[in-house]
Amino acid sequence: MHIKDTRVEMIQLVLPEHANILGGLYGGRLMYWLTSASSMAASRVARGPVVLGSMDDIDFINPIKIGEIAILDAQVEYVGRSSMEVGIVVHSENPHTGERKITTSSHMAYVAIDSEGRPREVPVKIEPDKDETEIFEAALERREQRLKRLKNKVPLRAEELFNVETQYKVSVSKIVMPEDATFGRLMFAGKLMLDLDQVSAILALRYAKGAVVTASLDAMDFYSPLRVGEIVTMNAYLNYVGRSSMEIGVNIFGENPAKGEVRHTSTAFLTFVHIDENFRPAPLPPYTPKSEFERRLWKEAEERKKLRKMRKEQLKKFLAALDSKI
Repeated sequence: MHIKDTRVEMIQLVLPEHANILGGLYGGRLMYWLTSASSMAASRVARGPVVLGSMDDIDFINPIKIGEIAILDAQVEYVGRSSMEVGIVVHSENPHTGERKITTSSHMAYVAIDSEGRPREVPVKIEPDKDETEIFEAALERREQRLKRLKNKVPLRAEELFNVETQYKVSVSKIVMPEDATFGRLMFAGKLMLDLDQVSAILALRYAKGAVVTASLDAMDFYSPLRVGEIVTMNAYLNYVGRSSMEIGVNIFGENPAKGEVRHTSTAFLTFVHIDENFRPAPLPPYTPKSEFERRLWKEAEERKKLRKMRKEQLKKFLAALDSKI
């Protein structure tokens, strides 16, 4: 199967119910759509259910407004034994002028599973044609980098993080319901991303005391699935504050209420920008970390901010080149 044979196009009209308080597409909703489109591409190739194992960085370059059309193009670019990588690009389209702009681009790694949630072999392999070799080789390189990252990352001990206190924190718990799942009894990652963005936005709004928009989400790895009937808890912390942007870190926990076991399932780092009434970046209140834990969060966030700036510049160049081909 060639890469082009796996392509899925998902088109959404941005309605008021999809928007943030500024009239643009809500970041969490776009993450939900990203996961939906990439899941469709992966499940078609896998000939059955899949789960999201990892997702690369997501940086939002251009906003999508109410009344515009969001176009999501997803394709499977690599297939291993039970894993797949899906590349996805999002455009916005103005229906009045036909003008298109690229909003973001990312890659997601999926695992094919059986009815019990165990990994199974993907029955189809990717054989790139001569025009797809570069895409295929880039996916292979990302896979190797992802495996190295996962080798050095392990789930944190839940008891060490669950009740950490900081100056600014939001904790939200909910039961994983049947409508939160797609395949069997496993929670759909898109629904988790929607909840994740909302929880972190609550903390960002409280600190900024004004409107905020999601600017980016750093790469995430999922250590274990969340199942229907379990309790998912998201603890959000304020990690870093710049002039108009801030980083929110979120630790996600799964809890088996029958056994009383709590496990760390993932950690996310989101960047929000404070926006004024003219839709321009606005200054944030100063923040001084006080505890050792807060100072550690700040120091680690400073390093991520440097990397984020570099990757955003690279993404802009990539998307500009891609945009020129439209």
